[in-house]
Amino acid sequence: MKGHVLVVDDSEVVRELIAVNLELEGLEVVRCADGLEALERVAEQRPDAITLDVMMPRLDGFSTIERLRADPGTADIPVVIVTGRASAADVARGKAVGVDAYLTKPFEPSELVATVLRLVGEQR
Repeated sequence: MKGHVLVVDDSEVVRELIAVNLELEGLEVVRCADGLEALERVAEQRPDAITLDVMMPRLDGFSTIERLRADPGTADIPVVIVTGRASAADVARGKAVGVDAYLTKPFEPSELVATVLRLVGEQR
């Protein structure tokens, strides 16, 4: 395996689209439906990177990142935001909480894959 990626999105269609594209590149993918599930999975098995939606039930993407960054054990995991929220304020908030990349929906799968592969490569 080239790496382990957590794909977090409340939309099953988007989650599968991202996961399948990453799996085609040889990455191991774990799927999560929201931020709380993602934090539970990160505690079980530390991923090499995370793709994360912003608008999700239970725990949104920005809050998830804040929790990851606050924990020394997960603070350095690369996070790619994949969201429909494209306003300058949202992008600025993403940078403020420490995301490594910010992609807006609809996204180009090849751009997402290239971004994740780059971040996974930096972790290995």
